[in-house]
Amino acid sequence: MIAGGATVIAGGLVALQPPINSMLGKSVGNFAAASVNFFVGLCLLAVITLVFANGFGDLGEARSLPWYYWVGGGLVGAAYVTTVLITVRELGAGGVTAATITGQLAASIAIDKAGVLGVPETPITASRVVGVALLVAGTILVVR
Repeated sequence: MIAGGATVIAGGLVALQPPINSMLGKSVGNFAAASVNFFVGLCLLAVITLVFANGFGDLGEARSLPWYYWVGGGLVGAAYVTTVLITVRELGAGGVTAATITGQLAASIAIDKAGVLGVPETPITASRVVGVALLVAGTILVVR
């Protein structure tokens, strides 16, 4: 219950990110706004890590991971933040959120099917395809 509630709250906060970054982007430029976004996030997470996680002591344990585990999240995050701070001007916060969720679910189903990145292989079912189709339809309705 707590995890679900926290995720819903975090999702609501994510809906604030594109319009906030878009306004910053109009003021300082899109890439500068994305950079500020990540810099502030880095500073906050560094403090949280130092205070609540006893520092970065276990970071060395990740040396054996493939390169894409080190850079993938940052690259994907940069692509997402930069894209939505630009597209929110045309799609609005609702459209960006709907399109994001649709893309996330479609990609997640493909990732599940392939069983990549450490997730167990899960078949694509008719109900999953219908779920994505309904999200696509919902996205079209929200963006119109």
